[in-house]
Amino acid sequence: MSIVPTNVSYNYSLMSQNLATLNRTYPFLNIQTVGNSVLGKNIYVVKLGKGTKKVFYSASIHANEWITSVLLMKFIEDYCIAYNNNSRLYGYSVRRLFNSVSIYIMPMVNPDGVDLVTGNFNKSSIAYLRVLNISRQFADIPFPSRMES
Repeated sequence: MSIVPTNVSYNYSLMSQNLATLNRTYPFLNIQTVGNSVLGKNIYVVKLGKGTKKVFYSASIHANEWITSVLLMKFIEDYCIAYNNNSRLYGYSVRRLFNSVSIYIMPMVNPDGVDLVTGNFNKSSIAYLRVLNISRQFADIPFPSRMES
């Protein structure tokens, strides 16, 4: 059963639901909130493993990069499946990796921007209207086509 869909526009709500389902399914996940976006959305970090070596990955720093969130979320899911099955991922033993490396993943650095470009903003909200005003003032910035109206 796949938890993280790869065939839809990803957004903050879907990511949050996926994180909750992954956490219920794989209780060894360590999911923490490390801050909040301008609009108050949680910014999450997922820790995989308990090793002394540390690696950090982040996604969706820029709003139009939402697909990178899907990529990291799918990696988290694949890692968890491999850990549960005591199998390999990309040729590496995940159990061995889990014990030697701590992988920190921030799957959506900019949830407000992601929701903006994937169409998950209420078009009458103050936040949307502010961004619309900015897009009109800076015509040379490549805002999403939804912002031109």
